[in-house]
Amino acid sequence: MRILITGGAGFLGSHLCDRLLGMGHQVTCVDNLITGSLDNLAHLMGHERFRFVQYNVCDYLFFEGPLDAVMHFASPASPQDYLEFPIATLKVGALGTHRALGLAKAKNARFFLASTSEVYGDPLVSPQPESYWGNVNPISPRGVYDEAKRFAEALTMAYHRYHGVDTRIVRIFNTYGPRMRPHDGRVVSNFIVQALTGKPLTIFGTGSQTRSFCYVDDLVEGITRLLMIPSDRTREQRTDRQSFLYKGGEPAGETMHDPINIGNPHELTVLEIAKKVQAMIDKPTQLEFKPLPADDPKVRCPDIRRAQALLEWAPKVSLDEGLARTIDYFRKKVG
Repeated sequence: MRILITGGAGFLGSHLCDRLLGMGHQVTCVDNLITGSLDNLAHLMGHERFRFVQYNVCDYLFFEGPLDAVMHFASPASPQDYLEFPIATLKVGALGTHRALGLAKAKNARFFLASTSEVYGDPLVSPQPESYWGNVNPISPRGVYDEAKRFAEALTMAYHRYHGVDTRIVRIFNTYGPRMRPHDGRVVSNFIVQALTGKPLTIFGTGSQTRSFCYVDDLVEGITRLLMIPSDRTREQRTDRQSFLYKGGEPAGETMHDPINIGNPHELTVLEIAKKVQAMIDKPTQLEFKPLPADDPKVRCPDIRRAQALLEWAPKVSLDEGLARTIDYFRKKVG
């Protein structure tokens, strides 16, 4: 396949480039490098099936020759980033998605949208199934990311229904692993860098809010399965084993076009994660408590029954193993 990935120089996008190239596909990465980094792609430069283009996907998007898939991963993706670039976040969710969808339509290519668990906002339901519509404050500082992704999902489904574009939407829950930026404001990278440098670990609120962390390799596996699975795979075509997974209520969505959660349902409090990082790094560090940011989600845990049934996917890397790999990466980055 010939695949174009927007935002491919970012943490997640670069791992996706690796996986798709490893599967034998041709990959073109488009990134304006606002939050992405060429360091993430240095090992791919010169690869015969890889090409990098520095470009803002909110502008006119052109690609010469055929394309089989357009994967839209471009967006600031951490609270620190989308608070620093609020308008750019909204633009890439709206204009960027429109441009990418237009390219997919013109090329008769499959379109894949990287959405987020943030569409659920500060959820009143947990775990969060795809059928849950969310609890989002659209005018809060955090709302620029939530609403950008919600609009992107609506636009993607409109292109599917009106133009017949073959679409996929993945709602990505908290992800961690090598190539995270040391100071991007995310929980895992913050705790690891602070612990390695002997600084207090910053906990917002009491630390009782929960998160569910999925190692990047597991996430990319789920994403590639969703990208490659046939469009006509429906609930009626599931095996008996897959149907068994639906006991306890039907997850939303009939086909691959409906949004699907990819994440790890192992839920911990932020305080528990901080203490785990402290124990694994084993340096004398303190915990520093600060006020909780506005509209910070109190719980975050994916219902992954759709992914289990339709993709035969579930995370495999344990938190201890994933944290060990991530800590090893940051030791080399920050000492």
